[in-house]
Amino acid sequence: MKFNLKQFRYDGSGKLRLDKRPTRIKPVYDSKKEYKKMLSDHVDQLSAIQNILYADNRYALLLIFQAMDAAGKDSVIKHVMSGVNPQGCQVQSFKHPSIMELEHDFLWRTNCGLPERGRIGIFNRSYYEEVLIVRVHPEILESQNIPDELTHHGKIWEHRYRSIVNQERHLHCNGTRILKFYLHLSKEEQRQRFLERIDNPEKNWKFSLADLEERNFWNHYMEAYEACIEATSTKDTPWYIIPADDKKNARLFVSSILLDTLEALKLTYPETSPERRKELLDIRKRLENPENGTGK
Repeated sequence: MKFNLKQFRYDGSGKLRLDKRPTRIKPVYDSKKEYKKMLSDHVDQLSAIQNILYADNRYALLLIFQAMDAAGKDSVIKHVMSGVNPQGCQVQSFKHPSIMELEHDFLWRTNCGLPERGRIGIFNRSYYEEVLIVRVHPEILESQNIPDELTHHGKIWEHRYRSIVNQERHLHCNGTRILKFYLHLSKEEQRQRFLERIDNPEKNWKFSLADLEERNFWNHYMEAYEACIEATSTKDTPWYIIPADDKKNARLFVSSILLDTLEALKLTYPETSPERRKELLDIRKRLENPENGTGK
């Protein structure tokens, strides 16, 4: 089943208002059974095309997930990528930077984790944290040892947006396709998920007092996300604003966008040259005749 995925795509055209974007839309599945079948089909297709991506070895794919706490980033990654060969995929989470990472520019630590050609890289949070949480809590800048004259003129966010756009343009021009997902969660749905984490002992570890305290900055985060998405969306590297109040819907939308992107690359297995084909046929003959001493 094909979905209308254009409704989630934002390429920087027009003013962005997240409060005008839905956090929940009508389910694209009629039952839990149908959802499982749809997701399973997507996972199987993704597994097959990942093999070709790996063999083709011309493109890399970078998936970036950003969202408020409890929006389902881990869940989407777990379910959508469940059939992917671990040899061709790497997942990285970027939380508080280390002392060593703080000694470098803000893109350095994520640059070290970019996927190679033929592979899929997944950033669970990313360099975008540097224009999101750092913007909401600007005191974090003080620990980054940036010269005062570069932070006190009020243009540091514009400079960081520009650095990100240039970085993503560079990657795109070198064969890395970037998919950026903002999982759009409502404040009420976040509250319900926090309550579930408290009530379910198996999920207690997911919740901390800091999560609750960050809710006080909800409006500030929405403003930061709007500014960030608007400034860093381009034709080649748009953002996808995914309604996330329904986790099942979100997984189906993300997997569909991922499949559409990979299919558009026209990936193929490497063509076998006549010389290589002859070599393989010779090897086959030797294997068919073990008495030659080499086919045992």
